[in-house]
Amino acid sequence: MASSSLAVRELPLFPLPEVVLFPGRPLPLHIFELRYRMMINTILEEDRRFGILMVNPANGEVAKIGCCAEVIRFQRLPDDRLKILTLGQQRFRLLEYVREKPYIVGLVEWIEDQPTTEDLYPQANEVEQLLQDVVRLSAKLTDQKIELPDDLPNLPVELSYWVAGNLYGVAEEQQALLEMQETTARLQREAEILTSTRNHLAARTALKDVLN
Repeated sequence: MASSSLAVRELPLFPLPEVVLFPGRPLPLHIFELRYRMMINTILEEDRRFGILMVNPANGEVAKIGCCAEVIRFQRLPDDRLKILTLGQQRFRLLEYVREKPYIVGLVEWIEDQPTTEDLYPQANEVEQLLQDVVRLSAKLTDQKIELPDDLPNLPVELSYWVAGNLYGVAEEQQALLEMQETTARLQREAEILTSTRNHLAARTALKDVLN
C-alpha cells in the first residue's frame, strides 16, 4: 500500500450519501445541520480542512477511503447556515474514529498512487480521446454545444481524478476508482466506462440519424 506511517493526523469527518470527492475537484456544500456548522466554524479558525467519506445509502455503510476537502470560499447565511466551496486535496484511509461528538473526528493516514516507471501517457491519451468522442456524440444527440474545458489536466494522475470526478450517478463506481492506488488501473477502468458510453451514444446517434 502506498502510504506513510508519518502522514497520520486527526481529521474532522463529514460522511455524505453518494458523494465521492477527488483530489483537485471542487465540491460546493450547504451546511445546515448543527454539528456540521460547529465543525466548519472550528476548521475555519484552523487549517480549513475536513474529510469527505461516501455513505452507501443502501446499507448505511461509511467508506474507509475518502478525500480531504479544503474550504476555499464560504458565505454565512441566516440562522448560522453556511454555503462553502471546497477543493479536494489528498486522499486518506480512515484508521479509527477518535470521537463522534460534537462532530466526528477520525485518525487518518494519507495515501497516494504507487510510483511506477511505466509510461502512462499513452493510456491518458486514449482516455482523453474517448472523452472527446463522448462529448462530440453527446453534443450531436442533444443538439447542444458541449465542449471539454480548456484546463483539462494533461498529467495522467490528475486526468484520472478529473474523469472519475465527472462521472454522474455512479457513486459506488466512483468510490472504487478513489480507492485504487495504481494510476494505470484507474485509467484502464475509465477507458472501459468511456468506451461503453461512447458505443451507447453512437448507437443512439445512428438511430436519430435514421429517424431524421
